[in-house]
Amino acid sequence: MNIIAIVALTCAALFTGAAGYITLVEHPARLQLADGPLLAQWKPSYDRALPIQSGLAIVGGLSGMGAWYLSGTVLWVLGSLVLLANWPFTLLAIMPTNKQLKMIRPEKAGPPTRALLVSWGKLHAVRSVLGVVSTALFAAALAVAA
Repeated sequence: MNIIAIVALTCAALFTGAAGYITLVEHPARLQLADGPLLAQWKPSYDRALPIQSGLAIVGGLSGMGAWYLSGTVLWVLGSLVLLANWPFTLLAIMPTNKQLKMIRPEKAGPPTRALLVSWGKLHAVRSVLGVVSTALFAAALAVAA
């Protein structure tokens, strides 16, 4: 077991934990707020989560590729591709919704804003699933190496 493999698994697990927390705890809780406060809470939360989750996906994915290079175990490639898939998924599927939400001022929020945020939550759940799958693949790769 090498340090690169541990970094890959750790990043995937941290990504999964962060994404899972947002999907299962934070977003459902904020949906209990009125439309304006809901959007007002989402904006800074999104801004703070973006660099953390994107960084973990990149470092984890690249570390997984390094672990594959060193071990030859294809599970590392699969886990890396799944973790890195968060980038194109976010850019293509989630970013249009993010841009719409960013343009709305909280005092102008209403039912259409809530509908966008409900949709955003469903899209974000996909990121959580990608994290779980990647973490499982990396853990399996480590188990194969043991």
